[in-house]
Amino acid sequence: MTDVLTFGEAMGALRAEGPVRLGGPMGLSVAGTEATVAIGLARLGHAARWIGVTGADEVGVLVRCTLRGEGVDTTGSRVDAGASTGLCFLETRLAGTTRIGYHRAGSAGSRLHADDVLNGFADGQTRILHVTGITCALGPGPRRAVIEAVAMAKAMGVTVCLDVHHRPALWSRADAAACLRPLLRSVDVLIASDDDLAVIAGDATPAELLRFVDQVVLRHGGAGEGTALTRLERRHQPARVVSAVDPTGAEDAFVVGYLSGLIDGLGVADRLYRAATVAGFGIATVGYWQGLPTRAELPLLGDAYGRPL
Repeated sequence: MTDVLTFGEAMGALRAEGPVRLGGPMGLSVAGTEATVAIGLARLGHAARWIGVTGADEVGVLVRCTLRGEGVDTTGSRVDAGASTGLCFLETRLAGTTRIGYHRAGSAGSRLHADDVLNGFADGQTRILHVTGITCALGPGPRRAVIEAVAMAKAMGVTVCLDVHHRPALWSRADAAACLRPLLRSVDVLIASDDDLAVIAGDATPAELLRFVDQVVLRHGGAGEGTALTRLERRHQPARVVSAVDPTGAEDAFVVGYLSGLIDGLGVADRLYRAATVAGFGIATVGYWQGLPTRAELPLLGDAYGRPL
């Protein structure tokens, strides 16, 4: 049984200590929203599967080895020798502020097709399908993969989670809205930042979106503060108190915590608490996923209210 299946583009991530244009040493790692979510869930003991396309290059090897080494099932992923694995560059411009640039146009990740994904959960052994607007923005193939995967999941009774995650560098708000809004009737859990909300909701309020989805989860900033609404309740969770080190990956860490709580059958308030806790780890450490906690490490932030994690 796969607890969460997700798919999208994973890249090499080159991090510089200062402006890239000044040169100097850079560290190489792996980045990608869906890969981060898969790694975070695997660290918490859940069965996570990631499907994607990487190039037949050393960066592609790094991506595949990293995911497998973190306990993520990559069955269904493939290597495309006709394209390179994408790259992103991260540079620290101010304390706690990271600027990101992408080299991903025409990358192997953009060659993902619907068949890559549909074969991944046609066995009926998936509990949650997690998709993002980032994958839709990569091109016609990935966009079709999201649309068809969501439709299949809906037909199979698989819980569908959509994280809007609008990236202006990849596509316009109008294009994102045209693609994502028709998916709403097939979505069970909708996740969006405050900035993303209008992309998916237009003039509708979060409460009005409950006509279509079962849960609306809002991230307020990247530190872990969030609000969740269902047809029965509305809950708010402040961010956990940590020293912010690196904001990259904190939004994905929030998703990790929320989905983990959902898998474990926690109530709305406790799902949000776990989301804020995992996001706290994310923002207090450097990297997209490197600082995400194991289940045994969750109490390290303290648990003043005695809530289950």
